[in-house]
Amino acid sequence: MTIKTFDAFSRLSIIDINRITNFLFEYSDDVRDTKSAIRKSVLYAAKEVPGLGGYVFVMEHNNDIIGATVVNRTGMNEYIPENILVYIAVKTAFREKGIAKALIKHTIKYCDGDISIHINKDNPVVELFEKQGFKSRNIEMRLVRN
Repeated sequence: MTIKTFDAFSRLSIIDINRITNFLFEYSDDVRDTKSAIRKSVLYAAKEVPGLGGYVFVMEHNNDIIGATVVNRTGMNEYIPENILVYIAVKTAFREKGIAKALIKHTIKYCDGDISIHINKDNPVVELFEKQGFKSRNIEMRLVRN
């Protein structure tokens, strides 16, 4: 299985944006973001909205998405990583088969600069990220204004 890479130069169609958004909404276990929020990150990565863009990595099997990752570029370095791995998800039936590992390795290879990810400390996938070289460094605290 190959990983398709989308960015500002290899545009996503509206159909693909919707497919990826729906996939991430359904299979991102650790994330409780709205479909709207997920869609915004995909649109930002694909440079369909103003910003620095980023990358969307998709793995398919028989034209069905089985894994996806969204990375947004920050335009910063040293004090904030240049890239934020916003979403990663693997279809339930394909978990424990190396899909997430392949997506993480592809992300590391493809992205220039540091990469950060926000992840729940109790999520078992933390170990997978640690095995790929990610280190716990900070905790995030957020003031949410509704």
